[in-house]
Amino acid sequence: MPISKEQKQVLVTKFGKSEKDSGTPEVQIAILTSRINELSGHLKSNMKDNHSRNGLLRMVGKRRKLLDYLHRKDVGRYKKIIQELEIRK
Repeated sequence: MPISKEQKQVLVTKFGKSEKDSGTPEVQIAILTSRINELSGHLKSNMKDNHSRNGLLRMVGKRRKLLDYLHRKDVGRYKKIIQELEIRK
């Protein structure tokens, strides 16, 4: 269930510093959030898919680590990304 190139490009241009900037924490968090939301929908209809559940938990953990890093480095950017993506802390 990867996201398409077009969806990823939209996220990169929205959250990145340039249209080729995919390495900033904001872009990585946005891409992970998109993948998490898609996978959550899949798991609602396929409750016994434990392999996908494991992948979801890994993505959530990775996003949490990126958010913690961003919180340590720049609280303003952290609050902005939390608000834009509607992630609860």
